[in-house]
Amino acid sequence: MSDHGFHVHGPHDHEVEHVAQHGGDNFTSRLAVLTAVLSTVGAIFGYLGGHSQNAALLYKNEASIVKTAASNQWNYYQAKSNKQNLAELSVVLTTGDAQQKFKQAVDRYQLEKAEIKTQAEKLEAEVDTANKNSEMEMHVHERWAMATTLLQIAIALAAITLLTRKRWMLFGVFGATGLGLVAGALGYLHL
Repeated sequence: MSDHGFHVHGPHDHEVEHVAQHGGDNFTSRLAVLTAVLSTVGAIFGYLGGHSQNAALLYKNEASIVKTAASNQWNYYQAKSNKQNLAELSVVLTTGDAQQKFKQAVDRYQLEKAEIKTQAEKLEAEVDTANKNSEMEMHVHERWAMATTLLQIAIALAAITLLTRKRWMLFGVFGATGLGLVAGALGYLHL
């Protein structure tokens, strides 16, 4: 209890404070340091996980924007096709100079459509690239999330080990820590 009101803290906090104030055994000190290190590494992994998730969302947003531009290009292509169809019909229905004018229009629409199609296909390729980048970043995010979760489990097991003084539980602490570090390395390597 403090001088300014009621203060509540967990048993793990109490044990760490007790060691700091009164000294403690080597086991408690080392486990407290390990917990602090795991918390720090876990915070870094959490940050990197959030970063990769944001990157995935940005790539997905980019894919949506470019998909809209590609759709607009395909709509423009369709409009030119409609105009070309009308010009082709006009070639059949007219003669002389008018017919020649519509033949030129058909040729012009074919060239314009080819350019529009090339641009639309280029945009579609950009959409595919952005979607693949988004999927990769989400995969990396899942690695970081797994690493963070495993380190949180290791921290919880360390607290239980500290409270119960059951040294055999350190196998769980070290196992979860090892797996968390492996998952973090996989996230870092984008695997």
